[in-house]
Amino acid sequence: MRNFMVLIIISLFSLVLGCRQPSNETLSVPSTVQEIESTATLEEVGLNEAKIWELVDSSRSGFYPNRHSLLIYKDHQLVLEEYFAGKDENWGNDIGVVQHNDTVLHDMRSVSKSVVSACIGLAIAQGKIKNVDQPIFDFFEDYKQFNNEGREQLTIKHLLTMTSGLDWNEEVPYDNPENSEMQMIDSDDGIGFVLSRQLTTQPGTEWKYNGGTTELLAEIIRRVSGKNVHGFAKEHLFEPLGIERSEWTVSPATNTPSAASGLRLTSKDMLKFGILYHDQGRWGEKQILPKEWIIDSFQSSIERPRRGGYGYQFWVFTYAVGGQELSIPAAVGNGDQRIFFDQKNDLLVVTTAGNYNKWNIENNAGAILDEIYQSFH
Repeated sequence: MRNFMVLIIISLFSLVLGCRQPSNETLSVPSTVQEIESTATLEEVGLNEAKIWELVDSSRSGFYPNRHSLLIYKDHQLVLEEYFAGKDENWGNDIGVVQHNDTVLHDMRSVSKSVVSACIGLAIAQGKIKNVDQPIFDFFEDYKQFNNEGREQLTIKHLLTMTSGLDWNEEVPYDNPENSEMQMIDSDDGIGFVLSRQLTTQPGTEWKYNGGTTELLAEIIRRVSGKNVHGFAKEHLFEPLGIERSEWTVSPATNTPSAASGLRLTSKDMLKFGILYHDQGRWGEKQILPKEWIIDSFQSSIERPRRGGYGYQFWVFTYAVGGQELSIPAAVGNGDQRIFFDQKNDLLVVTTAGNYNKWNIENNAGAILDEIYQSFH
């Protein structure tokens, strides 16, 4: 499962890495939102305290390797918030061992895609975009030379669900010259590079992971709002949630925030984003995102080649819990960044790690979620 692009630090890409600059934009406004604090015990929400603390100890000892944070939000209460020291990166740059806590920004990697999706939902609610069925070339008239050969059928929904049908290859490592993400980054025009890809399947019929289409979504946000995706997110999403600090690395492909992977937030702020979706788009008394947008985002629009589905830049997994199968939407990022949403059990799990480009770790975030379910009374 290749969740998103990342630069492998080798000499081949040292020039590219040197081109990238973080967008260290900090929103300094007084928070109008009550901070999320622990208000209940594990036992009070039906979790076995001994099993959960065994899970924490196992994370600290390295059984769940290079884990950086674990937050459990159950029955609308934060019942666990733990941080660990571990080796980390900033979008491919080694930053050594970091003692993580609730103030340390962490790579979201492809969790960034879920935030971009939220921005599309906001732009639709504001009337800046008609709906998800609007053709994308309504926004790219300056690239009309590519509005042909079947690409004229492409809609925003195809971009959201990664069913564009465009020729794209992120199945090979990111140090492989055949990787489409790297080709986009090395191009002179990242947007044109994506729009020019040939169709290999009919739009809407086949899922293929494509970070380039997320870049198109972010460019649409810029074109309809006059702000890049970071600026738009800060004003319309982060500020209402009381998220005051964020970074979004700038990509040399577009000279704008790398929509597919560049966002950095604290784990506590990841939880705020998660709670917004968990509560059907509401934050406190305010409806920030339409409830219907959350439902559509979490609904599997297409089956993936492996077990599970995909919504609006959210993965949809299936877990066996208590003798029944649960559909678990998740925001997913390379390195094992996860936000798991279990609305049936009123459970939200946020976890971060530094296992970038390590695809076969067994004791991963999914294994942690399994252990949490094993702790249910």
